[in-house]
Amino acid sequence: MFDFDDSYEARRAEYRNDHLTRAWAAADRGELVLAGALTDPLDTGLLLFKGEATEVVERFVRDDPYVNNGLVRRWRIREWATVVGADAASPLRPA
Repeated sequence: MFDFDDSYEARRAEYRNDHLTRAWAAADRGELVLAGALTDPLDTGLLLFKGEATEVVERFVRDDPYVNNGLVRRWRIREWATVVGADAASPLRPA
């Protein structure tokens, strides 16, 4: 999760291509499943990674141009225990 700085919307164009290039490369490698911004208000970015460890996510964040140029004021990694849906990591059906 990215918490955007107040300057994000005004400044993102300068770094967007580099950010998207890195994000699509991570998606092509099968690491990044979905990514995008929450809007109205435009204050948060969600990036859904699939993997066994947080190192891939930490490396992505460490090298991300939005983070390195102050467009992200805070970021955090949260594990999501998915149980419903075709791509659930641990499918759990009712008894």
